[in-house]
Amino acid sequence: MKRLYNSPDAVVPEALEGLVLTHPELLRMRPDPTYVARVDAPVAGRVALVSGGGSGHEPMHVGFVGPGMLSAACPGEVFTSPTADQVEAAVRDVDAGAGTLLVVKNYSGDVMNFEMAAELLAADGVATETVLVADDVAVEDSTFTSGRRGVGATVLVEKICGAAAERGEPLARVAELGRTVCARSRSLGFALSAGTVPATGRPSFELADDEIEFGVGIHGEPGRERRPLESADALTDRALAAVLADFDQDDLSGDVLLFVNGLGAATPMECSIVARRAVRTLGARGLRVSRSLVGQYMTSLDMLGVSVTVLLLDDELTELWDAPVRTAALRWGR
Repeated sequence: MKRLYNSPDAVVPEALEGLVLTHPELLRMRPDPTYVARVDAPVAGRVALVSGGGSGHEPMHVGFVGPGMLSAACPGEVFTSPTADQVEAAVRDVDAGAGTLLVVKNYSGDVMNFEMAAELLAADGVATETVLVADDVAVEDSTFTSGRRGVGATVLVEKICGAAAERGEPLARVAELGRTVCARSRSLGFALSAGTVPATGRPSFELADDEIEFGVGIHGEPGRERRPLESADALTDRALAAVLADFDQDDLSGDVLLFVNGLGAATPMECSIVARRAVRTLGARGLRVSRSLVGQYMTSLDMLGVSVTVLLLDDELTELWDAPVRTAALRWGR
Protein backbone atom coordinates (compact mmCIF):
# COMPACT_ATOMS: atom_id res chain seq x y z
CA MET A 1 0.00 0.00 0.00
CA LYS A 2 1.36 3.42 -0.96
CA ARG A 3 1.38 5.89 1.94
CA LEU A 4 2.93 9.27 2.73
CA TYR A 5 4.99 7.96 5.64
CA ASN A 6 8.71 8.32 6.24
CA SER A 7 8.79 5.29 8.52
CA PRO A 8 6.03 3.31 10.24
CA ASP A 9 7.75 3.98 13.57
CA ALA A 10 7.70 7.74 13.04
CA VAL A 11 4.07 8.16 11.95
CA VAL A 12 2.66 9.33 15.28
CA PRO A 13 5.43 11.71 16.45
CA GLU A 14 5.79 13.29 13.01
CA ALA A 15 2.04 13.76 12.65
CA LEU A 16 1.86 15.39 16.09
CA GLU A 17 4.79 17.64 15.28
CA GLY A 18 3.13 18.70 12.04
CA LEU A 19 -0.12 19.54 13.83
CA VAL A 20 1.60 21.64 16.49
CA LEU A 21 3.89 23.44 14.03
CA THR A 22 0.92 24.47 11.90
CA HIS A 23 -1.18 25.63 14.88
CA PRO A 24 1.32 27.34 17.21
CA GLU A 25 -1.33 29.85 18.29
CA LEU A 26 -3.35 27.00 19.79
CA LEU A 27 -1.10 24.07 20.68
CA ARG A 28 2.07 23.03 22.43
CA MET A 29 3.47 19.52 22.70
CA ARG A 30 5.37 17.88 25.55
CA PRO A 31 7.43 14.73 24.92
CA ASP A 32 8.17 11.82 27.23
CA PRO A 33 5.41 11.34 28.22
CA THR A 34 3.78 12.78 25.13
CA TYR A 35 0.70 14.98 25.19
CA VAL A 36 -0.65 18.04 23.38
CA ALA A 37 -2.03 20.98 25.37
CA ARG A 38 -3.56 24.40 24.88
CA VAL A 39 -0.90 27.11 24.78
CA ASP A 40 -2.87 29.10 27.37
CA ALA A 41 -3.42 26.24 29.82
CA PRO A 42 -3.92 26.18 32.74
CA VAL A 43 -6.78 28.69 32.56
CA ALA A 44 -7.42 30.22 35.99
CA GLY A 45 -10.79 29.46 37.52
CA ARG A 46 -11.78 26.98 34.81
CA VAL A 47 -12.24 23.22 34.85
CA ALA A 48 -9.76 21.45 32.55
CA LEU A 49 -10.74 18.73 30.07
CA VAL A 50 -8.34 15.92 29.21
CA SER A 51 -9.02 13.07 26.81
CA GLY A 52 -6.99 10.73 24.66
CA GLY A 53 -6.76 7.39 22.96
CA GLY A 54 -4.91 5.51 20.28
CA SER A 55 -3.67 7.42 17.27
CA GLY A 56 -5.14 6.64 13.85
CA HIS A 57 -8.44 8.38 14.64
CA GLU A 58 -7.37 11.92 13.73
CA PRO A 59 -8.45 14.61 14.22
CA MET A 60 -9.74 12.91 17.41
CA HIS A 61 -8.38 13.81 20.02
CA VAL A 62 -5.45 16.15 19.43
CA GLY A 63 -7.36 18.13 16.80
CA PHE A 64 -9.92 19.11 19.43
CA VAL A 65 -7.52 20.84 21.84
CA GLY A 66 -8.23 24.54 22.23
CA PRO A 67 -10.63 27.11 23.65
CA GLY A 68 -14.13 25.72 24.01
CA MET A 69 -13.07 22.09 23.90
CA LEU A 70 -10.12 20.09 25.35
CA SER A 71 -7.32 21.43 27.52
CA ALA A 72 -5.04 18.52 26.58
CA ALA A 73 -5.04 15.24 24.68
CA CYS A 74 -2.90 12.15 25.20
CA PRO A 75 -2.17 10.21 21.99
CA GLY A 76 -1.11 6.59 22.14
CA GLU A 77 0.50 4.71 19.31
CA VAL A 78 -1.81 3.63 16.47
CA PHE A 79 -4.84 1.87 17.97
CA THR A 80 -3.01 1.69 21.33
CA SER A 81 -4.17 3.35 24.54
CA PRO A 82 -2.17 6.19 26.06
CA THR A 83 -0.31 5.36 29.25
CA ALA A 84 -1.30 6.43 32.75
CA ASP A 85 1.91 8.50 32.86
CA GLN A 86 0.74 10.50 29.85
CA VAL A 87 -2.65 11.21 31.38
CA GLU A 88 -1.20 12.12 34.78
CA ALA A 89 1.37 14.48 33.28
CA ALA A 90 -1.21 16.18 31.07
CA VAL A 91 -3.61 16.76 33.96
CA ARG A 92 -0.87 18.16 36.21
CA ASP A 93 0.08 20.57 33.42
CA VAL A 94 -3.38 21.94 32.59
CA ASP A 95 -5.28 21.70 35.90
CA ALA A 96 -5.83 25.20 37.30
CA GLY A 97 -7.13 24.07 40.68
CA ALA A 98 -10.80 23.76 39.66
CA GLY A 99 -10.44 20.08 38.81
CA THR A 100 -10.19 18.11 35.57
CA LEU A 101 -12.78 16.17 33.61
CA LEU A 102 -11.45 12.99 31.99
CA VAL A 103 -13.34 12.00 28.84
CA VAL A 104 -12.75 8.30 28.22
CA LYS A 105 -13.98 6.08 25.39
CA ASN A 106 -15.04 2.65 26.62
CA TYR A 107 -12.04 0.61 25.54
CA SER A 108 -10.38 -1.60 28.12
CA GLY A 109 -6.90 -0.08 27.88
CA ASP A 110 -8.18 3.50 27.94
CA VAL A 111 -10.39 2.82 30.97
CA MET A 112 -7.61 1.10 32.90
CA ASN A 113 -4.96 3.77 32.26
CA PHE A 114 -7.22 6.75 32.89
CA GLU A 115 -8.41 5.13 36.14
CA MET A 116 -4.81 4.57 37.21
CA ALA A 117 -3.94 8.20 36.47
CA ALA A 118 -6.97 9.42 38.41
CA GLU A 119 -5.89 7.40 41.44
CA LEU A 120 -2.36 8.85 41.30
CA LEU A 121 -3.76 12.37 41.00
CA ALA A 122 -6.22 11.86 43.85
CA ALA A 123 -3.37 10.85 46.14
CA ASP A 124 -1.97 14.36 45.64
CA GLY A 125 -5.32 16.08 46.06
CA VAL A 126 -5.98 16.73 42.36
CA ALA A 127 -9.73 16.44 41.77
CA THR A 128 -10.96 14.57 38.70
CA GLU A 129 -14.27 13.30 37.38
CA THR A 130 -14.64 10.76 34.56
CA VAL A 131 -17.20 10.59 31.79
CA LEU A 132 -17.20 7.17 30.12
CA VAL A 133 -18.53 7.24 26.56
CA ALA A 134 -20.24 4.04 25.38
CA ASP A 135 -22.64 4.99 22.58
CA ASP A 136 -22.12 2.28 19.94
CA VAL A 137 -25.30 0.19 19.62
CA ALA A 138 -23.68 -2.35 17.30
CA VAL A 139 -22.46 -4.81 19.92
CA GLU A 140 -22.33 -5.13 23.70
CA ASP A 141 -18.82 -6.60 23.91
CA SER A 142 -16.00 -6.67 21.37
CA THR A 143 -12.29 -7.31 21.00
CA PHE A 144 -11.38 -4.12 22.86
CA THR A 145 -14.24 -3.61 25.31
CA SER A 146 -16.42 -4.88 28.08
CA GLY A 147 -19.75 -3.30 27.26
CA ARG A 148 -20.47 -0.90 24.45
CA ARG A 149 -17.73 0.89 22.54
CA GLY A 150 -17.24 4.63 22.76
CA VAL A 151 -17.42 6.22 19.31
CA GLY A 152 -18.96 9.35 17.75
CA ALA A 153 -20.59 10.73 20.90
CA THR A 154 -17.08 11.37 22.23
CA VAL A 155 -16.79 14.39 19.94
CA LEU A 156 -20.12 15.71 21.21
CA VAL A 157 -19.15 15.23 24.86
CA GLU A 158 -15.86 17.04 24.36
CA LYS A 159 -17.54 19.98 22.62
CA ILE A 160 -20.44 20.40 25.06
CA CYS A 161 -18.36 19.85 28.20
CA GLY A 162 -15.65 22.14 26.83
CA ALA A 163 -18.21 24.90 26.40
CA ALA A 164 -19.53 24.35 29.93
CA ALA A 165 -16.02 24.57 31.36
CA GLU A 166 -15.33 27.71 29.30
CA ARG A 167 -18.32 29.49 30.83
CA GLY A 168 -17.12 28.64 34.34
CA GLU A 169 -19.27 25.68 35.38
CA PRO A 170 -17.88 23.65 38.32
CA LEU A 171 -16.44 20.19 37.83
CA ALA A 172 -19.49 18.29 39.06
CA ARG A 173 -21.76 20.16 36.65
CA VAL A 174 -19.42 19.70 33.68
CA ALA A 175 -19.32 15.96 34.40
CA GLU A 176 -23.10 15.82 34.77
CA LEU A 177 -23.54 17.43 31.35
CA GLY A 178 -21.12 14.94 29.82
CA ARG A 179 -23.08 12.03 31.23
CA THR A 180 -26.29 13.59 29.93
CA VAL A 181 -24.82 13.72 26.42
CA CYS A 182 -23.84 10.06 26.73
CA ALA A 183 -27.31 9.07 27.91
CA ARG A 184 -28.95 10.93 25.03
CA SER A 185 -26.62 9.71 22.22
CA ARG A 186 -26.50 6.56 20.11
CA SER A 187 -24.17 5.64 17.23
CA LEU A 188 -23.53 2.96 14.62
CA GLY A 189 -21.02 2.67 11.79
CA PHE A 190 -20.58 0.61 8.65
CA ALA A 191 -17.58 0.04 6.42
CA LEU A 192 -16.97 -0.97 2.82
CA SER A 193 -13.25 -1.53 3.41
CA ALA A 194 -10.81 -1.63 6.30
CA GLY A 195 -8.12 0.78 7.40
CA THR A 196 -4.46 0.01 6.70
CA VAL A 197 -2.28 -0.22 9.81
CA PRO A 198 1.12 1.52 9.23
CA ALA A 199 3.15 -1.14 11.05
CA THR A 200 1.89 -3.96 8.81
CA GLY A 201 0.94 -2.17 5.59
CA ARG A 202 -2.15 -4.38 5.38
CA PRO A 203 -5.88 -3.79 5.94
CA SER A 204 -7.09 -4.82 9.39
CA PHE A 205 -9.75 -7.07 7.82
CA GLU A 206 -10.80 -8.22 4.36
CA LEU A 207 -14.15 -7.77 2.63
CA ALA A 208 -15.27 -9.08 -0.74
CA ASP A 209 -16.20 -6.47 -3.34
CA ASP A 210 -19.90 -7.06 -2.67
CA GLU A 211 -19.70 -7.09 1.15
CA ILE A 212 -19.86 -4.56 3.98
CA GLU A 213 -19.20 -4.78 7.71
CA PHE A 214 -22.29 -3.44 9.48
CA GLY A 215 -21.65 -2.10 12.97
CA VAL A 216 -17.87 -1.96 12.54
CA GLY A 217 -15.65 -0.61 15.33
CA ILE A 218 -13.15 2.20 14.91
CA HIS A 219 -10.24 -0.23 15.30
CA GLY A 220 -11.62 -2.57 12.67
CA GLU A 221 -13.46 -4.75 15.19
CA PRO A 222 -16.26 -6.82 13.72
CA GLY A 223 -19.80 -5.51 13.94
CA ARG A 224 -23.29 -6.96 13.99
CA GLU A 225 -22.95 -8.75 10.70
CA ARG A 226 -21.14 -8.99 7.40
CA ARG A 227 -23.78 -8.47 4.75
CA PRO A 228 -24.22 -7.74 1.03
CA LEU A 229 -23.44 -4.23 -0.19
CA GLU A 230 -26.51 -2.00 -0.49
CA SER A 231 -27.19 1.54 -1.68
CA ALA A 232 -26.21 4.50 0.50
CA ASP A 233 -29.87 5.16 1.30
CA ALA A 234 -30.50 1.56 2.35
CA LEU A 235 -27.40 1.48 4.56
CA THR A 236 -28.28 4.80 6.16
CA ASP A 237 -31.82 3.64 6.88
CA ARG A 238 -30.51 0.39 8.34
CA ALA A 239 -28.06 2.24 10.60
CA LEU A 240 -30.67 4.75 11.78
CA ALA A 241 -33.18 1.99 12.47
CA ALA A 242 -30.70 0.39 14.86
CA VAL A 243 -29.79 3.73 16.46
CA LEU A 244 -33.40 4.84 17.01
CA ALA A 245 -34.54 1.43 18.23
CA ASP A 246 -32.09 1.72 21.12
CA PHE A 247 -33.70 4.87 22.56
CA ASP A 248 -36.73 4.91 24.82
CA GLN A 249 -39.34 5.42 22.13
CA ASP A 250 -41.18 8.00 24.26
CA ASP A 251 -38.10 10.24 24.00
CA LEU A 252 -38.06 10.34 20.20
CA SER A 253 -39.46 13.78 19.50
CA GLY A 254 -38.24 17.32 19.03
CA ASP A 255 -34.79 18.51 18.00
CA VAL A 256 -31.75 16.32 17.44
CA LEU A 257 -28.12 16.77 16.50
CA LEU A 258 -27.09 14.55 13.59
CA PHE A 259 -23.41 13.63 13.35
CA VAL A 260 -22.35 11.89 10.11
CA ASN A 261 -18.71 10.99 10.57
CA GLY A 262 -16.41 9.78 7.82
CA LEU A 263 -14.16 6.96 8.96
CA GLY A 264 -11.16 8.05 6.90
CA ALA A 265 -11.66 7.38 3.20
CA ALA A 266 -15.30 8.40 2.75
CA THR A 267 -15.36 11.52 0.59
CA PRO A 268 -17.27 14.69 1.49
CA MET A 269 -19.65 13.79 -1.33
CA GLU A 270 -20.39 10.39 0.22
CA CYS A 271 -20.84 11.86 3.70
CA SER A 272 -23.30 14.41 2.32
CA ILE A 273 -25.30 11.70 0.55
CA VAL A 274 -25.61 9.82 3.85
CA ALA A 275 -26.52 13.04 5.68
CA ARG A 276 -29.20 13.85 3.10
CA ARG A 277 -30.92 10.52 3.67
CA ALA A 278 -30.49 10.72 7.44
CA VAL A 279 -32.17 14.13 7.71
CA ARG A 280 -35.13 12.91 5.67
CA THR A 281 -35.41 9.62 7.57
CA LEU A 282 -35.27 11.35 10.95
CA GLY A 283 -37.85 13.87 9.77
CA ALA A 284 -40.20 11.06 8.82
CA ARG A 285 -39.88 9.84 12.43
CA GLY A 286 -40.89 13.27 13.76
CA LEU A 287 -37.36 14.37 14.65
CA ARG A 288 -36.04 17.74 13.49
CA VAL A 289 -32.33 17.96 12.69
CA SER A 290 -31.67 21.41 14.12
CA ARG A 291 -27.91 20.91 14.47
CA SER A 292 -25.53 18.78 12.43
CA LEU A 293 -21.89 17.91 11.96
CA VAL A 294 -20.77 16.19 8.76
CA GLY A 295 -17.20 15.23 7.85
CA GLN A 296 -14.08 13.40 9.02
CA TYR A 297 -13.80 13.90 12.78
CA MET A 298 -13.18 10.43 14.26
CA THR A 299 -11.49 8.25 11.69
CA SER A 300 -10.06 4.75 11.50
CA LEU A 301 -6.98 5.42 9.39
CA ASP A 302 -8.23 5.06 5.78
CA MET A 303 -11.33 2.97 6.43
CA LEU A 304 -14.02 3.53 3.80
CA GLY A 305 -17.21 3.99 5.78
CA VAL A 306 -19.21 6.28 8.02
CA SER A 307 -20.73 6.33 11.46
CA VAL A 308 -24.05 7.94 12.27
CA THR A 309 -24.71 9.50 15.68
CA VAL A 310 -27.97 10.99 16.98
CA LEU A 311 -28.07 13.22 20.07
CA LEU A 312 -31.44 14.17 21.54
CA LEU A 313 -31.12 17.90 22.21
CA ASP A 314 -32.57 20.17 24.86
CA ASP A 315 -32.15 23.94 25.20
CA GLU A 316 -29.00 23.79 27.32
CA LEU A 317 -27.24 21.21 25.15
CA THR A 318 -28.08 23.28 22.06
CA GLU A 319 -26.71 26.45 23.68
CA LEU A 320 -23.48 24.69 24.64
CA TRP A 321 -23.11 23.14 21.18
CA ASP A 322 -23.49 26.60 19.60
CA ALA A 323 -20.95 28.20 21.97
CA PRO A 324 -17.66 29.37 20.41
CA VAL A 325 -14.93 26.81 19.82
CA ARG A 326 -11.44 27.25 18.38
CA THR A 327 -9.42 24.11 17.70
CA ALA A 328 -7.44 22.77 14.76
CA ALA A 329 -10.36 20.61 13.57
CA LEU A 330 -13.48 22.38 14.85
CA ARG A 331 -14.10 26.09 15.11
CA TRP A 332 -16.97 28.54 14.99
CA GLY A 333 -18.18 31.63 16.79
CA ARG A 334 -14.89 33.49 17.10
